[in-house]
Amino acid sequence: MIAFVSGPVAALAPTTAVIEVGGIGMAVQCTPHTLADLRVGKEARLATSLVVREDSLTLYGFANDDERQVFELLQTASGVGPRLAQAMLATHSPDALRLAVSTGDEKALTAVSGIGKKGAQKLLLELKDRLGEPAGAHIGQQGVGTPHTAGWRDQLQAALIGLGYASREADEAVNAVAPQAEAAAAEGTAPPVPQLLRAALQTLNRAR
Repeated sequence: MIAFVSGPVAALAPTTAVIEVGGIGMAVQCTPHTLADLRVGKEARLATSLVVREDSLTLYGFANDDERQVFELLQTASGVGPRLAQAMLATHSPDALRLAVSTGDEKALTAVSGIGKKGAQKLLLELKDRLGEPAGAHIGQQGVGTPHTAGWRDQLQAALIGLGYASREADEAVNAVAPQAEAAAAEGTAPPVPQLLRAALQTLNRAR
């Protein structure tokens, strides 16, 4: 198993970072908030989990070991593959997921794209004794639905700047997708940062 990769960031894409390790470019699948902290040419260290399939080897990267551990524990639930586990971590921090499971919060899980009401109920049952208790006391104050410390605007802007866009371009793209985020918030769900990032990139590509 590849526990982590460390080296300069060679390239960034909406869902992938390429880390140069010993002269080899390792493509690592990451969530937007992980990508937001990376810069091309700068050193980075990502905790990783290698997912082996018959026709592929996919390396998933995380900001820290806790995220990787939760990513792997989520996949012990039936019906949860690496993509859904990553989507859950793109929407909620590890502690927010622990709190959601420990308190039986269906709403927090249905905020994740791909999880419906029945799926959330099943996950709550299966994960109840697997994730453990939340470690951060601040989670209870923020609310379970809080995806990460930074709001969706900050996450999205940082991710766009990390991809090489100017601050002004990032601001305009964030404002362009704001109605989608506000619509999600009005329905009581967390703004889906991965989908918002894709929409923002489409806006930027049309503007160029």
